[in-house]
Amino acid sequence: MKKEPKRRFKKIRSLLGREKKVSLLVDGPNMLRRIDGHQIRLEDIEDATREIGKIQTARVFLDRYAPERLMQAIVNSGFDPVVAMGDVHVHMAMSAMDILFSTDINVVAIASRHARCAPILRRIKERGFECASIGFDPGYSIALQNAADYVFKLETEPYEDE
Repeated sequence: MKKEPKRRFKKIRSLLGREKKVSLLVDGPNMLRRIDGHQIRLEDIEDATREIGKIQTARVFLDRYAPERLMQAIVNSGFDPVVAMGDVHVHMAMSAMDILFSTDINVVAIASRHARCAPILRRIKERGFECASIGFDPGYSIALQNAADYVFKLETEPYEDE
């Protein structure tokens, strides 16, 4: 009988020791733009996400007006660009639900400043998953921050044209 509790303890301990698997969804039109001469880099978003765990999937959702140069930069950064013909947030929501039902992800991280993403985070939590919100001021939605388990507020950097 003494061995059984030890085995259970070891099993629980090994589950707790595993690194979390994270899926990152980026609201491109909202995050990858210049505001007051400052911008956020994909690397900053990726670094914040790595604080939670290992990134399994990383997608950047763009609208149909995204320039080819931006899409190339996204691909070069190791992200998958997804061009939405309609509302970017609808495509993000569908992708988040697909991820929850088809992968072994522990955490879904959404990089956006828009309150439209708060219902996505709430639904993720309802399904028993953890969620993270990544954004920056000005305009980082309080509703988005309140809906997340993890919140990362990034600092913008001065924009440098190449």
